[in-house]
Amino acid sequence: MATAMGGNLSKYAPIFLVLALSGILFLLRNMHILERWNCQSMSSLYQLQSSISSAFKPSGAFLLLDHNHTYCPFLGQEPSSEEAREERYLLESISWPEPPTPGTTPLRFSSDPARSFFVIQPPASGRGASGQSVWRVGGKLEVLVHMQNFLGQPKRHGGDFLLARIYSPELGAGASGRVTDHQDGLYTVELPLLWLGPAQVEVMLVHSSEVVAVLRRLREEQPDRVYFKSLFRSGFLSETTVCNLCLRTRPRQPALCNYTDPHSGEPWYCYKPRLLDCDTRINHAKGGYKKHLLTTTESMLFLSSTIKAPIQALGMDNITISPAVRELSLIRRDRSKLMPSGYYYQGSWRPLSGIPIQQFNDSSAITQCLRGKLFYMFGDSTVRQWFEYLNAFVPELKEFNLYSPKNVGPFMAVDSVHNILLQYRCHGPPIRFSTVSASELRYVANELDGLPGGPDTVVALSVWSHFSTFPVEVYMRRLRHIRRAVARLLDRAPGTLVVIRSANPQKLDAEVCLYNSDWFSVQLDAVLRAMFRGLRGVVLLDAWDMTLAHPTQPHLLHPPPDIVKNMIDLILSHVCPAKKERMRT
Repeated sequence: MATAMGGNLSKYAPIFLVLALSGILFLLRNMHILERWNCQSMSSLYQLQSSISSAFKPSGAFLLLDHNHTYCPFLGQEPSSEEAREERYLLESISWPEPPTPGTTPLRFSSDPARSFFVIQPPASGRGASGQSVWRVGGKLEVLVHMQNFLGQPKRHGGDFLLARIYSPELGAGASGRVTDHQDGLYTVELPLLWLGPAQVEVMLVHSSEVVAVLRRLREEQPDRVYFKSLFRSGFLSETTVCNLCLRTRPRQPALCNYTDPHSGEPWYCYKPRLLDCDTRINHAKGGYKKHLLTTTESMLFLSSTIKAPIQALGMDNITISPAVRELSLIRRDRSKLMPSGYYYQGSWRPLSGIPIQQFNDSSAITQCLRGKLFYMFGDSTVRQWFEYLNAFVPELKEFNLYSPKNVGPFMAVDSVHNILLQYRCHGPPIRFSTVSASELRYVANELDGLPGGPDTVVALSVWSHFSTFPVEVYMRRLRHIRRAVARLLDRAPGTLVVIRSANPQKLDAEVCLYNSDWFSVQLDAVLRAMFRGLRGVVLLDAWDMTLAHPTQPHLLHPPPDIVKNMIDLILSHVCPAKKERMRT
């Protein structure tokens, strides 16, 4: 009998061994969950068993990764034929010169701002009675920029990213310039002459053409270099996974939670937690920045001395602007070709078209202008600045405590006496804020569709900075949804004022360039302007010009209060247009 029983046991030994190994592997796989627990009660164990069993049930909210699919720009709905044509047109309009040879150019052959120079060209109006050059108000100043490499040799191709302005700190005056790339190492800068008196010329190399080539590669090949995360929680179980518009395949993690918005079609994905369902997501947060994105040769191109570096003049770099001659007036002669949207004079922004701007220098003037108004602000932190400015400057406005995280929102301020409401809400992902509750993730298009609108409604939008790491098609898709929502809002409520804020240049260093370069921003800015051009009832607030042209303030992602004040003055001038004639310079 014992012998027979021993034989039977040895017969089933392999089965017992397999079961034992499976149990050990299962425990090891889930050990990280058990280690989080402080409570060892039977009820906790019951919740663990229930959660583990539910983790293997199909939730219906995830999809399997297609390993053969381009993983970023085509996630979500495919564009229609009309949308595809618009995309092709926009991509062609922002095309940038490619390097003459493929691959990374060594530093010695790249653009060196210290060896490059610019020359002020003689004025078209000729010389005055004394034989000296005369530049007049209403004309333009032309500057020729010669780019050279680190060997001191002239560059023979284009593609450098330059910015230029003309300014006068003494007069509090400044205006941006228009740069033309001649594709041969030479660049022409046209600067408008808009005030009497002294004027200084500044030309800046933001990036060499070689750096631009690297940034273009990163944008297309590394769109997930800023990554996000979400916390999933159910009972005592919690997991954090990586989220993004663009997610790469991972071994042993083939599934994605699909959070595509059902109304706008905006896609968003997270890696599915191992033990939790997709519908247990609690929040959204910035995860971090991928490192080691550049080769050794590429990293050499990102010298601090070549990023937003001044180019010196060969000869004079300043002029004196004389009174206008009527027939030379640039504004009267060809306003449509004037590049800047406005200029500064005595520290105040002066638009070159549209309504006259007013100065709202005291809180009572702002209160009277906003009386009975609903002012909604949607977007990133650059439009949140407007909420913060008004909330701090106008004492009658009282912020309502919504218990929102600092710098995240949503925020609301009210003046019940004058019936004023201010509200700010961040746009939907991608948003690089600290932790945002999943329930507070709202897409701008959906929020616009929920507004009644009307003559007492002001809507301000700023959507650009958080899209700098993605292919441009992703940004086009987001703007297309917002544009349709704006059109619907203006159709049902024609008196609504919609203000769209453009991008602006900012402070850069070698690391910031990889994620938030001005080159990314200027491309997005061009797309935004093109997509909203001609839409009635929409005001473009040109933050790019207002930042670049300022005679004293540095470039910052969040412009300083002086620039924000001018932006608010411009908005309020549209809310409460002046009846008197526009003052002349």
